[in-house]
Amino acid sequence: MQQTKYVLVTGGVVSGLGKGVTASSVGVLLKNCGYRVTSIKIDPYINVDAGTMSPFEHGEVFVLDDGGEADLDLGNYERFLDITLTRDNNITTGKIYQAVIERERRGDYLGKTVQVVPHITDAIQDWIQRVAARPVDGNSGVPHVCVIELGGTVGDIESAPFVEALRQFCIRVGDANICNVHVSLVPVIGVVGEQKTKPTQHSVQVLRSLGITPTLIACRSQEPLEESVRTKLALFCNVPEGCVLSLHDVSNIWRVPLLMQEQNVHHLLCTKLGLTAADKLDLSVWKANLADRWDSLTEPVKITLIGKYTNLSDAYLSVLKSLQHACMEARVRLQLEWVEAASLEPESKAADAALYEASWRKLHEADGILVPGGFGNRGVEGKILAANYARLNKKPYLGICLGMQIAVIEFARNVLGLKEANSTEFAPACPHPAVVFMPEISTTHLGGTMRLGGRRTVLQTMNCMSAKLYQQEQFIDERHRHRYEVNPDLVPKLEEAGLLFVGRDETGERMEILELSQQPSDHPYYVAAQFHPEFKSRPGKPSPLFLGFILASAKRLDSYLRSRDFPRSPAKSLAGSMGNLAVEASPAKAPATAN
Repeated sequence: MQQTKYVLVTGGVVSGLGKGVTASSVGVLLKNCGYRVTSIKIDPYINVDAGTMSPFEHGEVFVLDDGGEADLDLGNYERFLDITLTRDNNITTGKIYQAVIERERRGDYLGKTVQVVPHITDAIQDWIQRVAARPVDGNSGVPHVCVIELGGTVGDIESAPFVEALRQFCIRVGDANICNVHVSLVPVIGVVGEQKTKPTQHSVQVLRSLGITPTLIACRSQEPLEESVRTKLALFCNVPEGCVLSLHDVSNIWRVPLLMQEQNVHHLLCTKLGLTAADKLDLSVWKANLADRWDSLTEPVKITLIGKYTNLSDAYLSVLKSLQHACMEARVRLQLEWVEAASLEPESKAADAALYEASWRKLHEADGILVPGGFGNRGVEGKILAANYARLNKKPYLGICLGMQIAVIEFARNVLGLKEANSTEFAPACPHPAVVFMPEISTTHLGGTMRLGGRRTVLQTMNCMSAKLYQQEQFIDERHRHRYEVNPDLVPKLEEAGLLFVGRDETGERMEILELSQQPSDHPYYVAAQFHPEFKSRPGKPSPLFLGFILASAKRLDSYLRSRDFPRSPAKSLAGSMGNLAVEASPAKAPATAN
């Protein structure tokens, strides 16, 4: 049995330095050397998973195929490496302690006093080895390399048991089979712009005092690391000068693996781990179809996102990445405008008239309007107004999860005449419930109790936008995260009035995809899904619904659809090789008008 190699990515000085992108980029290098790569994210918080955490607190909750609610960095791993991870690829303090306590309750420790060392640390090591052996790329056999990212900052009290476990793990697997990439900050202080090394020196000192010696030090900075700074860090941190990396700001995140390649990181890693294929590295396709293509886009498409957490873009990270993937495929430059949903509501005009006017102006000027998921009633009426504006003014509209429910409520109110239509999430006693609570979901426990993970959507007709975009004639599989659903009792009236549910679950009771009837609306793109298509979007393999939305916003959808052969069998998908989209030049856009 082959020996799995491990790359441990740690962070120092401050959080939010980009350890996830660094870990993902390491994986890209090794994968493009020909090695099969898997990833593990360690989050030291006590929560069992990220499912109950506020987006303001921790960014988006990334949903996996098996229903795991995980840290957003697992999304980075899946997108960069084109792999499918599981809930076990995200380790938390809560999961580890829960597992150890369950074992203690069963009597597995045979009367011993259960302690952090060795019981917690052993559980961490066993978990890593077990998960690292699982294939995540669709092939059988043990992956060659597992990239482990330790969340937080070295020295935090929360991460102490994990650091100790990883120190022991280095001994367990052998020094030749594991290396450490330590990501640290090199700040610039004062008007002279001097790069300061002391924070990184202290961070490495703390790491070494805990028993882990860095192989590479990845220095985050705005500008390239000066040679004198590199020399100083090598001297004081006890690493060769070539092992001090400059991870300075670049034009897009897809340039990070290229930046590492320029500094010979693939050879340094392979030499340390006893891997021999470093010379096979070829990132030419990655460079041409991702890094260079993104920077070369010039024709703008203006997308307005109506959200509840717009002050923190990480709350919509997968949505943002999916828009980028679709724009690269459609050859248009993303111009994203953020609008806080509540600022569209009439009540906000009295509180801040300027913000109210600016928010509606962004809506009027948009080429496309996107309403993503969310929970709670704040801003819901603003989202309903946005869906109404998109429908009446024939603006391309994409609704995700709550964005679909919003579209149903808006249609019920303004087309069916049910003025008090609402979701029972926001108005439990409303006389016309358009969206209702799912009966089998817990009303008392929030963690892990939603309809989660990969579920099948059965297409009801081939003559719909979704079937054409997915190029499927029977079903599609996408990831879900919701508690409420469209009221099936209202569906016949909605469909009779022109709101068609072209995708349903296998029972036919749950509505999965809605579209406006093209007769007589002739709307360019009004599509919404109960699932979250953003979680399976990849660079070069954009989500079909996002791609259709961007193409419609750029007035290129018709030419795209004319160029496709459809439908295809469910085993095939739209996702193809990077750069396979050929579309006609878009016509000049008419000026946006308010209605």
